[in-house]
Amino acid sequence: MSLVEHDPARRLWLLRTPESSYAFRLDADDRPQHVHWGPPLTLEQATQVAARRNPADSSFDEPGDERQELPAEGGAFFGVAALAVRYADGTSALEWRYDGFAFEDDTLVVRLTDRHYPLALSLHYRVRGDVVERWTSLRHTGSEEPIALLRTDSASWTLPRRDGARLSHTSGAWNAEYRVLREPLPVGETTLTSRRGSSSHQANPWVMLDDGDATESAGEVWSSALAWSGSWRITVERTHTGRVTWTGGFGHEHVAWRLHPGETWETPVFAGLYAADGFGGTSRRWHAYVREFVQPHPDEVRPVVYNSWEATGWDVDERTETELAAAAAKLGAELFVMDDGWFGARTGDSAGLGDWIANDRRFPRGLRPLVDAVHAHGMQFGLWVEPEMVNPDSDLYRAHPDWVLHMANRSRTTLRNQLVLNFARPDVADWAHRWLDELVGEHGIDYLKWDMNRAFTEAGWPEAGPDAQRLWTGHIRAVYAILDRLRADHPNLRIQGCAGGGGRTDLGILARTDEIWASDNTDAADRITIQHGYGQIYPAGTMSAWVTDSPNPATRREAPLSFRFHVAMAGVLGLGGDLPRWTPDELAEAASLVALYKEIRPVVQHGTLYRLADPAVSALTAVQYVLGDSVVVFFWRRPTEFARPFTPPRLAGLDPAGLYRDQDGVVHYGAVLLSHGWDLEFPGSGYASAVVRLTRVG
Repeated sequence: MSLVEHDPARRLWLLRTPESSYAFRLDADDRPQHVHWGPPLTLEQATQVAARRNPADSSFDEPGDERQELPAEGGAFFGVAALAVRYADGTSALEWRYDGFAFEDDTLVVRLTDRHYPLALSLHYRVRGDVVERWTSLRHTGSEEPIALLRTDSASWTLPRRDGARLSHTSGAWNAEYRVLREPLPVGETTLTSRRGSSSHQANPWVMLDDGDATESAGEVWSSALAWSGSWRITVERTHTGRVTWTGGFGHEHVAWRLHPGETWETPVFAGLYAADGFGGTSRRWHAYVREFVQPHPDEVRPVVYNSWEATGWDVDERTETELAAAAAKLGAELFVMDDGWFGARTGDSAGLGDWIANDRRFPRGLRPLVDAVHAHGMQFGLWVEPEMVNPDSDLYRAHPDWVLHMANRSRTTLRNQLVLNFARPDVADWAHRWLDELVGEHGIDYLKWDMNRAFTEAGWPEAGPDAQRLWTGHIRAVYAILDRLRADHPNLRIQGCAGGGGRTDLGILARTDEIWASDNTDAADRITIQHGYGQIYPAGTMSAWVTDSPNPATRREAPLSFRFHVAMAGVLGLGGDLPRWTPDELAEAASLVALYKEIRPVVQHGTLYRLADPAVSALTAVQYVLGDSVVVFFWRRPTEFARPFTPPRLAGLDPAGLYRDQDGVVHYGAVLLSHGWDLEFPGSGYASAVVRLTRVG
């Protein structure tokens, strides 16, 4: 059966995923109207839904309480506009004429044109697994004045009528990303946004909506995620009549563009997913989507990394890094990454950023001897870079002060002693690609940690004149293009996305990187909550997590080595401690745990995730991964009152009729594990953890 069906008489389209349907139509005035998003419907059933009306109580409401597919200014519409333009004569209302539809590869494209002005609109729909991808393109079909684009969202979504409405999203900060919030949706407009030039630590560009009764394992959930790594806005609106809609795309308020004659403007994907089995089912479908349709190399297992930052800080040189590489290799690390401090005059954060040549005092023979030493240990070699930033105290800035974001007659604000290079300028983007290409090619670099540590300020481009605000999108698109070119020219290169930790985590950057450095906070206790939020949308195989020293460098909290490992092993395991200071017993235990991780990582990185307890409400939490007949469960207990009882987390995703053998050879009934959980015995009241491995045997 086709993924898209069309009823030409009713001008209605129906998209099918394995477990849901999405339908929209054109009304008598050629305006796109939403029809259905939820459980599977046939085309005939969708036409019956389209015939329904919800009459308004008075003329002061939108007539019929209609739900636009992409709300635009014009007519009796008073909600949040997803599309807002201004023509040269000041007209801003939009009136559409249907111009047909087509299938371009696997994408449905519905075409509309303005009835008077030279503007063409295309609505794009594509089914990917359980996800419906949507985006919008605009084309100036005239030959004279540009059209001002005041707001160009990718898509809008509509929640079916329900008794209640609840919004789930994340809130956070540096070192405290992805805190999950589930809040009743008030009547009015609720806007989530980033104005920082990145998807940000403070919020992540996704939302989930339910009627208030969904749980981890049950209930309807509607969700959407934006594939964009710059500034963004998602606005959720709940009217007094009970209608809930939301719209989202790149940019934020007071940022506008001009569409020139003959030019086409295309938005990023805003993907949507419906699930009938709660937040856990929602997450598992997003994970499957990311693995199959977003990640560049989803079938690979990610290597165990050692990063030198917490061992050395700025004190980087060939001898120290070579010794650390040897120590990391003994523990079983497969990738050695040298972090900040290897280039230019970079002995702190105040100078040298932008001068991407190895410091000749620290590396008198260049980088090649270190790279060769790492490769001789059988490890890959990786390097930290921050291509989008520059220190004012650098040779690059002294030569090109006009290359940074700045405004005429305004001071240039420094954050972290840095300014932002304007990658929307072709000469700056070409420079960045050139040195990155040479660095990777000449030194045999296997891996880049691409960092981005600073928000946009004075986001201007005086030379661009009226088109200066295009830098908000042009910068990110240039980053994407550089990453795409590097990967094409160096097929074996792997890249980690980083922005002061999780400050640029989204589907857009995940399409071009192999993993995300989810947070600079490596404290295992905090990481449980951080990883819980990360996993709402993004799979464990993309989540880099390190084991570092105790007390933790950021929080000064102490925790057992096994606990720190067990938390980090729930993602892509990395090591980041000062290994020369670890005791022989700690090194032996670490090597043993690294070996264990290598045995279970296919299940962790590629398996289906089940969250067995919420860290926000329970001191004992657990996550489970299932891949074929293999099961891995991590249990973590944070400090609690002595002898406080806890409920053993019940396992999930098992066959009730199945038999499962654990690592000690004991066989368990699937039905018992599902109904009564795992029998845990943690001593005392401090940090404690366990890893359980199960194999189905019958």
